[in-house]
Amino acid sequence: MVKSYLRYEAQSTFGVIASPGGKAVFDHSGRLSITPALESVIVWDIKKGTQVVRWSDSDNTAEVTCIARSPNGKDYAVGYVDGSIRLFDLTGNTVNVVLNGHRGSVSALRFDSTGTVLASGARDTDIVLWDVVGEVGLYRLRGHKDEITGLAFVAARGETALNASASGHVVSSSKDTLVKLWDLRARHCVQTLATHRSEVWALAVSPDARLLVTGTSDAELHVWTIDADKLDGATGAEADAQRWDAIGEYGVVRRGSSSRIVELQFHASGQYLACLGTDRLAEIFRARTPAEIKKKLERRQRRSREKNKKAAGSGGEEAEPGAEPPRPVTAADELTSFALVRTSAKPVSLDFDPADGDAAALARRGSLRMLVAQNNNALHVWSAPVPPPGKTTKQAQLPEPALLASVDMHGHRSEPRALALSGDGELVASAANGSLRVWNAQTGACVRTLACGAALCAAFLPGDQVVAVGTRDGALELYDIPAATLLETRDAHDGACWAIDVHPDRKSLATGGADKTVKFWALELAREGVRRRLTLEHARTLQMADDVLALRFSPDARLLAVALLDATVKVFYADSLKFFLSLYGHKLPAVSLDISSDSTLLVTGSADKSVKLWGLDFGDCHRSLLAHAEPVTAVRFVPGSHYFFSAGKDRLVVQWDGDSFQRIQKLAGCHGDVWALAVARHGSFVVASSQDRAVRVWAKTDEPLFLEEERERELEELLDRGLEESARPADDGADDGAEAQRAGKATADTLKAGERIAEALDLADAERRKWSDHADQRRRMPHLNPPPPEPNPVLAFEKLTPEAYVLRTVERVRAADLDDALLVLSFSRVLSLLEYVDVWARRQWNAPLTCRVLFFLLRSHQNQIVATRSMRSRLDSIRRGLRAGVSAQRDQIGYNLAALTSLKAEWEASATADFFDEDAIQKIQDSLVKKRKFVGLKA
Repeated sequence: MVKSYLRYEAQSTFGVIASPGGKAVFDHSGRLSITPALESVIVWDIKKGTQVVRWSDSDNTAEVTCIARSPNGKDYAVGYVDGSIRLFDLTGNTVNVVLNGHRGSVSALRFDSTGTVLASGARDTDIVLWDVVGEVGLYRLRGHKDEITGLAFVAARGETALNASASGHVVSSSKDTLVKLWDLRARHCVQTLATHRSEVWALAVSPDARLLVTGTSDAELHVWTIDADKLDGATGAEADAQRWDAIGEYGVVRRGSSSRIVELQFHASGQYLACLGTDRLAEIFRARTPAEIKKKLERRQRRSREKNKKAAGSGGEEAEPGAEPPRPVTAADELTSFALVRTSAKPVSLDFDPADGDAAALARRGSLRMLVAQNNNALHVWSAPVPPPGKTTKQAQLPEPALLASVDMHGHRSEPRALALSGDGELVASAANGSLRVWNAQTGACVRTLACGAALCAAFLPGDQVVAVGTRDGALELYDIPAATLLETRDAHDGACWAIDVHPDRKSLATGGADKTVKFWALELAREGVRRRLTLEHARTLQMADDVLALRFSPDARLLAVALLDATVKVFYADSLKFFLSLYGHKLPAVSLDISSDSTLLVTGSADKSVKLWGLDFGDCHRSLLAHAEPVTAVRFVPGSHYFFSAGKDRLVVQWDGDSFQRIQKLAGCHGDVWALAVARHGSFVVASSQDRAVRVWAKTDEPLFLEEERERELEELLDRGLEESARPADDGADDGAEAQRAGKATADTLKAGERIAEALDLADAERRKWSDHADQRRRMPHLNPPPPEPNPVLAFEKLTPEAYVLRTVERVRAADLDDALLVLSFSRVLSLLEYVDVWARRQWNAPLTCRVLFFLLRSHQNQIVATRSMRSRLDSIRRGLRAGVSAQRDQIGYNLAALTSLKAEWEASATADFFDEDAIQKIQDSLVKKRKFVGLKA
């Protein structure tokens, strides 16, 4: 009989506030923060410091890299490491669209001013334009030679949502030191800025599309001017190459830092520019008004004249007044340093509050609000006061920027290196460098936060009220969880305290350190006034030959196993500390070990990537398993069984059967090295902490797991990845040298969608052939009256005709995957599909989808279709049917637009009220009336 197991599924993830690989943004109200949290997106209430909602997709395991806010106020585009893009709805908290077009990590996202077009850039050096409404990729722009670092739209005059995808321009920056200007109408690069000497890490375009600012690794900001008249006047191929100098050099602005730039962003009012660097410094620049620039230039000219006059008085010849030519305005004259914000850790992103969208709103608030995400798992909101209208910065005497709010209580500042579970499995304690946090294992809520040293190991003491923490400096710290206080600190070891374990009798514990000792501590109750608290008393010391890396008592309290730095494991009797066994076999030191509940098996995990199972009766090695692709960091038995879990630096947690030595399943999801592992009583769930600062919980389900099926599923995943890799060359198309190419990427989903369409075509063709043969029999032999054929069970169940069944199958394919799904079809199936397109066109079924399928097939198989003579009549029939259908659609849309325009006019007429200032009107009327003039007359 085949043995079955129970599957573990991911239950929850907590401890992550903001992952360092992504960019956080405000929502449109400025009250919420849309923050990347590894593979999920968390919406935080900044003022309350609480989580509002978590966005996640069950089909996604890739990490979030960037987030873009749409102008419509509800949609957010989220880019991932695997190149996919998802559109989330803030009101519904759902995934609206999934877009696949990049083969590398998405590095830049930007919506246009209408919110209908999305531009994305990635490490694959491509820029893809997406139609958000149609949920499809428009085209791919190629020209850069390295990762895209920034994107910005330059809107054309009169741009609306109807022509946004065919007008305007896009500016892109890349690590190849180039900045390119792309014409969306002509779909090619019209200007390249090649003056940068190093990688361009960020760019920003002012809201009025007048200034372009780029940032590199040096201490200067490069500023450029954009000539809107030249952009709107010249069009693509008709423009002369010399006319494409719409972007001109404006000068450089010195920064207060020489570090690499992380992000550049203009405030919505256009008055301020934020520059974020890697050295914990955010610098804000203010744009001077024209009057201020004129005054500054006049002051400079006056000083220059005074200097020349002094030089002439000392023997030189005096210059003629007005001989000095006027100095042109540069970027340094317009942009001046305004404020500096010093963060507590390295920043990764910055965003201005969009609620201050104009100068009036900014003046009412009186300060700039900025959201800064840091790489230490924290979010900060800073407030920088701005001068009131009519006053300069010096006249206003503004205070320094201040920290307004922060979200930092829901995660560690550094990676948690130790985990401990309470006896009832309700609490999880995670310890990191500087903090100890206690979590509710079911809800993921942080119950307590305490400051501690550089923790390396932790354990709950009897009663689950006190947690013992071993630190890197050799201290042993006791923390009272209900009171959230430090009870006492003991200098346990001269070096790092690497291991801690509680004796099964719950009356003592043992610690192992880098000073080559194992120390035993008795748990005592010390009286403090009327209260009694837990304390530690040193009982005895076991001297070892090398540093102690791990130790464990056997559940029957008979043995003590100690792992040493010399790659051996020593086993002692726990009561007398007499030597019992020495286990050799690892090539590198064992960093973790555990003993089964029946005290018969010992499992060790080593830095040599292997896991070994030992028998504690004779010390023989039962089996050596190559468990991970990287060093093993933790191993734990499931209580009451011989199943055990292992974790490693390959970001995996693996479950094993200690009796059959088989791998049961892999638990993926961590985005960093897994450092610690804990298994609940009876194995109901397993907890792991990793380098990404996340604490993950996998719960046991009732779903049975069979080893053969699990191996087949793993092979299918490898096969799907192989199919995607093999399909990549076909995505590029035949015209590899063109700048504009098709947007799309073959994935496992598109391949499966193409197979479903092919199966539907085969089923429908077979059904049509049966009815065609039946009609021929009735025509040849009408006197026999042959019975009708049996309908296909699928069509009979769905109550659909073959043509309708194929249409429904095509409709169920996601719009973003349809083009790549149609590429899977062979040419014979393409001809079959065109027959159904002819039927759809004549019956006017889903005209938009019919047109899209037809046009794509004609573009992709143009040469073969032209060479097929029988297709001419078919195409003529499709053309006639489509003309009628499209004309009806056009008339309906025109009618609806006219009706909506009329309704809008009526609403504006009824909802608009005129307000008059009576005092002002009276003054105007009085001024128009001629006053009487009294004149004296003499007789």
